[in-house]
Amino acid sequence: QVQLVESGGGLVQAGGSLRLSCAASGSIASINRMGWYRQAPGKQRELVAVMFTGGKRNYADSVKGRFTISRDNAKNTVDLQMGSLKPEDTAVYYCNYHYGTRDYWGQGTQVTVSS
Repeated sequence: QVQLVESGGGLVQAGGSLRLSCAASGSIASINRMGWYRQAPGKQRELVAVMFTGGKRNYADSVKGRFTISRDNAKNTVDLQMGSLKPEDTAVYYCNYHYGTRDYWGQGTQVTVSS
């Protein structure tokens, strides 16, 4: 089992910045993928950014150039620095841990961007 604890999020004006953090604990594999997904009201959950232990990063096209994902493998943490936020970034953001065929999720943190 893997437990994920998220922090950060909140309310920000368009153009502003926020930072999300997530800490994983439990049975952590040495090679894994951690990252962030989001779900807006009435929409499906979508990938925002993920990062592998080896350093490879994947971003959604909608956030490229604005968001930066980073991780500390020793601490099993992953952060998402969000900049130039837009109202369409408003969603519940979920931390994700992926290993093999298993996915674990955090409880979600609300990000609201006002126009």
